[in-house]
Amino acid sequence: MEVSSYVTRPLSPDTWDDFARLVEANNGVWGGCWCMGFHPEGVGKGHTVSGNRLAKQAHVRNGTVHQILVYDGDECVGWCQYGSPVELPNINNPKAYAKGLGEVPDWRIGCIFTGSGHRRSGVARAAVGAALAAIRDAGGGLVEAYPEQVEGRPAQRGAYFHTGPADLFEEFGFERDRKIAKWRWVMRLRIRS
Repeated sequence: MEVSSYVTRPLSPDTWDDFARLVEANNGVWGGCWCMGFHPEGVGKGHTVSGNRLAKQAHVRNGTVHQILVYDGDECVGWCQYGSPVELPNINNPKAYAKGLGEVPDWRIGCIFTGSGHRRSGVARAAVGAALAAIRDAGGGLVEAYPEQVEGRPAQRGAYFHTGPADLFEEFGFERDRKIAKWRWVMRLRIRS
């Protein structure tokens, strides 16, 4: 793995403005999600862009969010969201997920985002690496991610893998546990503190 010159910091009241600038520069992220999709409130019907922003800010203020921000100099260019299943209960394909569930994870990696103009430059790798280090520092445990398979798949013009590509997680030692959709996997890694 290559060494990155990126710096990482947790999303907190002190870094909120950096996070907000990145989200606003990228159309609210996926049209206004504000990285709320995995949180208990979720997104979609009945939610607004401004409501998502306020809900995310409340999570930051209340300490109910775990998210690593990636900086290129002073500019926030991406993130990796993680948390317990209580913090991040909403995942894609929940029925398929529940069918094969054996051990409930201690941690989930939710979304990964890289700002426009910084993609394919190691931002996601830096974000995931820092999130895993934070999980180790918090005592470790079983970590799950829900990435999409890239190999053997037709080109996804204009698509963005908001949960990351499976091969990124394999670089960190995650193993494919089971498929929960045509191209989506549950991947797991046990981290010892």
